Amino acid sequence: MSLYLVATPIGNLEDITLRALRVLREVHVIAAEDTRTTRKLLSHFGIRTPLISYFEHSSLARLEQVLEAALEGDVALASEAGMPGLSDPGYEVVLAALQRGITVIPVPGASAPVAALVASGLPSDSFLYLGFLPRRRADRRRLVAAVARQPHTMVFFEAPHRLLASLADLLLLLGDRRMAVARELTKLHEEVYRGSIGQAIQHFAQPRGEFTLVIEGCTEPPVPAREEEVRQALRRALSHGLSRSEAAARVARETGWKKREVYRLALDICPTEADSPERLPIVLQGSLQPGPPG
Repeated sequence: MSLYLVATPIGNLEDITLRALRVLREVHVIAAEDTRTTRKLLSHFGIRTPLISYFEHSSLARLEQVLEAALEGDVALASEAGMPGLSDPGYEVVLAALQRGITVIPVPGASAPVAALVASGLPSDSFLYLGFLPRRRADRRRLVAAVARQPHTMVFFEAPHRLLASLADLLLLLGDRRMAVARELTKLHEEVYRGSIGQAIQHFAQPRGEFTLVIEGCTEPPVPAREEEVRQALRRALSHGLSRSEAAARVARETGWKKREVYRLALDICPTEADSPERLPIVLQGSLQPGPPG
């Protein structure tokens, strides 16, 4: 039996795919994050498949109900809008289904982060999707500060009542970078505003609707790693069995140092100085930025 992750429209009902409509008709049951929204979609297309509810604060019993249904016949998982499992409770269902040996099949379709990114006019070859910005100011600032040096374009969601506070924090921590603010994507009042963060604050003085923020990555050259950080990275690399030459090449790529300078430091490190591979992963602590989410 299979669990289908069915992308539903983020606004315009015409964005539903033919495959999604077929799957929604043929499955045994549909597990919906918001049954009211999904029922409207099904009614519009004349689909009468039974619905059960599954949302963020569902009980363990409700999760078991979804899994039991998937063991009896194919189940479609539908979020309120967009792709299930992306910034919604679908992740829990997917993980539990995989643990039970249930086949998980994505049925792609509309996605607000991707739609906003490609319409933003900012680089789309490498990006960080970070979901909703934290509600608490301290948590929000901590997250933004952690990714401030990332070269990747960043994509966030934000609620209208927190938009101006979040934009102010972004301006404070990132500077007046280029950005795009996508509002009410695919809906009647769709808008994609392109400008700087400061200009966006002025433009959205009275924000309404659902917002996706696309922000330019850091364009400043990375800060060179300190010598002690390079030495620590070399010890970790050597502890994993790399030769001095291999370790120097890897650490040079990670730090921006020249390979010959890194190799010179490697000559000073005895193999017995290498840290235990069980304790330390082969990453450069403190100088590498985190990669995009999986």
